[in-house]
Amino acid sequence: MTGSKESNQRIRISSIAVIVVSAYIAAQMLSDIASLKIGVVGILARDLSVDMGTFIYPITFTLRDIVHKVLGKRSTRILIISAGVINLFMSAYLMWAANFPSDPQWGLGKEFTAVLGPIWRIVAASIVAEVVSELVDTEIYHLFVTKVTTRYQWARVLASNSVSVPIDNIIFSVGAFGFTSPWSVVWEIFLVNLVVKYGVTLLSLPLIYLAPDRA
Repeated sequence: MTGSKESNQRIRISSIAVIVVSAYIAAQMLSDIASLKIGVVGILARDLSVDMGTFIYPITFTLRDIVHKVLGKRSTRILIISAGVINLFMSAYLMWAANFPSDPQWGLGKEFTAVLGPIWRIVAASIVAEVVSELVDTEIYHLFVTKVTTRYQWARVLASNSVSVPIDNIIFSVGAFGFTSPWSVVWEIFLVNLVVKYGVTLLSLPLIYLAPDRA
């Protein structure tokens, strides 16, 4: 009976791991592409700039924490590096597709290139920000559960994200937009991104309870 319970537990953990890893990589890719658009949000009667990837990317920090919880530190590091490589390949492929001769009858070749051509800059800044901040997130999370407490799971997510989010934000904002947009826009993107990312972090805290700790 005990063996059956352990087997079911392993199957559950494996299923959760597949879902969370897939969601993590998908969220990173979607946020990189969506970040090509700079939107406007109204805050305190002001219109502030925000890259549209901001509304989905912050969830990756909590997803990373779930992967760490289920698969451990080493597997989490592998996931972070793998996601960076996948995003790099996505950027290279879209650049190749943007420069590939278009069918004249289609008529949208220039528009495709104009929108997706600059993605290398977004992805390059994003990869650096992701790898650095999420490796930091990994270390803070690991430190919390090994040196502080394994209780209060929401606290481990909040502690790790509180450090990694600002690191990611400054690297991405400056790297992606610092040399192509006015610094006033970069500063607005930084501030709005920070507020949104912390907001998403708070909303996503309950997700950590969906997965059991490793045995």
